[in-house]
Amino acid sequence: MIGHELGGRYEIITRIGGGGMALVYKAHDILLNRNVAVKILRQQFVHDEEFIRRFRREAQSAAALSHPNVVSIYDVGQEGETHYIVMEYVEGHNLNEIIQERAPLQAEEAVRIAIQICDALEHAHHNQIIHRDIKPHNILIGKNGRVKVTDFGIARAVTSSTITQTGSVVGSVHYFSPEHAKGVSTGEKSDLYSLGIVLYQMLTGKLPFLGESPISVALKHLQETFDDPRAVNPHIPQSVENVILRAMRKNPIERYASAAEMLGDLETCLRPERVGEPKVAFVGGSDFDETRVMPAIRGSIADVQAASATGTRIERAGTDTEENRWDSSGLEETRKHRWVKPVITVASTLIIIVLVYWGAQTVLGWFDIEEVEVPYVVNHTEAEAKKMLEDKGLTVELPTIYTEKEGVAKGVVYDQTKANQRVKVGASIKLYVSSGPRMESMSDYSGMAYDDVVDALTALGVDKNNIKKDDEFSDEAPGTVIKQTPAADSEFDPKTASFSFIVSKGKETFPMPDLTGMKEKDAIALLESKGLVVNEADIVRQPSYNDEGTVTSQYPYEPEAPVYKGAEVTLTVSSGLPKDALEYTFNIVISPAVAGKTSEIRITYSDARGEDIEWGKKKINDTQSFSVKVVLDPNTEAKVSIFRDNQYTDTFSRTYDEVKSGTDTTPETVPGAAAPADQQAQTEETNGNGDASTNTTTTQ
Repeated sequence: MIGHELGGRYEIITRIGGGGMALVYKAHDILLNRNVAVKILRQQFVHDEEFIRRFRREAQSAAALSHPNVVSIYDVGQEGETHYIVMEYVEGHNLNEIIQERAPLQAEEAVRIAIQICDALEHAHHNQIIHRDIKPHNILIGKNGRVKVTDFGIARAVTSSTITQTGSVVGSVHYFSPEHAKGVSTGEKSDLYSLGIVLYQMLTGKLPFLGESPISVALKHLQETFDDPRAVNPHIPQSVENVILRAMRKNPIERYASAAEMLGDLETCLRPERVGEPKVAFVGGSDFDETRVMPAIRGSIADVQAASATGTRIERAGTDTEENRWDSSGLEETRKHRWVKPVITVASTLIIIVLVYWGAQTVLGWFDIEEVEVPYVVNHTEAEAKKMLEDKGLTVELPTIYTEKEGVAKGVVYDQTKANQRVKVGASIKLYVSSGPRMESMSDYSGMAYDDVVDALTALGVDKNNIKKDDEFSDEAPGTVIKQTPAADSEFDPKTASFSFIVSKGKETFPMPDLTGMKEKDAIALLESKGLVVNEADIVRQPSYNDEGTVTSQYPYEPEAPVYKGAEVTLTVSSGLPKDALEYTFNIVISPAVAGKTSEIRITYSDARGEDIEWGKKKINDTQSFSVKVVLDPNTEAKVSIFRDNQYTDTFSRTYDEVKSGTDTTPETVPGAAAPADQQAQTEETNGNGDASTNTTTTQ
């Protein structure tokens, strides 16, 4: 069946359950793109026309139910001999699994679940549908805590013949009502009886009736009493036990009149004014189907009737003697004085009553004990409550009951017995003390994604507003938790606790410096100052047109690229010129623009190392020689450009072949203009005196 496309619409994914009559599969509704549950009738029922007819009719009736606590019926169909019902798919667990895992449940949780079941039953009964198979297996609890009742109407479709064939009732006999066990017509109150058993099981972890066979269990439903829930679990409030006792009466008349009435009782049973109510009592004191021991009746029917009519006692036959018989004279005298004996009897009785009353009053006077008002200690701490009671001469009944109580702090009394009453000094008062709200254990979330941590905490009932986040650089992956408060394994109240997480932003980064053109030693020092790692064994040394020891490239981080501390960087360093490179020196004689006046000379050059490289600047006031060294490769031409007083003056060039051929060239000259006659004379005079000096500045 898995992988089959049922009805051309429902693709069967996997089997998720099954019972005596049907198998349940998870499927995907291709048309509406959603997951559904598909219940498929077992093969042994496909030829039972009456069963199929009722099956379809009841499924259609259940489909008419629309309630948040009822599993919705989407579709009913048939494909060949396969009869199926399509219903809502609930992601979660059934109540039986929850009971097996952690029963007994807290009273608050059990009542909350029972309220939702009862609400669903009230809706179904209002629509004239009786479930008849209420049990934990048919109660689904979604991940959001929503209770869903399933299998509405299916149990009703079982005929007398199919019950005996399949034995499907065996799994449910523990939840049968007495009238169901008898096989008589069942009604709404049968569902309430079954709900009472489910509530009993949630609170005690036990079933009320167990036996070696289904028949023995059914007989116990009819004839035997069960242990009171509080006898099994003393933490159950009396008001909750009263709900169970009333729902599980064997006589339907003594049960709740309707699901609505039971729902109202469930909704109020945990209110403070009801928790300590007295145990419920029923008229007659016993249930109608319980086994009774009747006294034996002796004598004839006539004797019994006569005794009933006259109020006289029946004597055992054969006990009369001759002395007990009357003659005629005795009869006459008795009639004359018959008033004497009753008068004596009445008088004696009155005297005895007076004497007993007088004696009782006397004895009670000997033991007369002072009465005191019981103080109201609710909302006080346990220590304060004990002191208040002891100050009144009262004692605390042991053991004190400690239970989780929502909204009541740990160690605070939330209920007591005999409140607002007068009792004898020395009387004991039972206290009910809160062990605090439900606490959860803090997990170790280190290394987990922050978003997953938030989802986990909100699933426990934590408000997202109570979760704070701070980002911090670290070696951990970005977005993961590196620190938490509270610490792992500590306990917290999901309703009030606050949480703080430090989340990794990843490693801290900064811009990569530009190392090209720097000397190897300086580049390494700069990298180490920024926390970067340079392995000298990995430095690449190769020829280049840069000076030897100059960094020519860096890897894998380009200048300005983001890099983090501890990252490794590889340098490429020049080992000198390539073998085919040539060096050449330009010798250039430059004069000032005007002889005797100062001129600023700026020189640039282009060679194998680049274009328009600044050689430097120099101020001159007479003719001077300049040497400019260039490097050529086979594909380049070296050029030197002269600028004087910020004006372009001349350019000189040499090709690779010219330099390689070794052709001698005379120095290049950049002449200036002649100085005026008076200035020239002054210059000669100055030079003759030896007082003038040349002021030059080189920026190379």
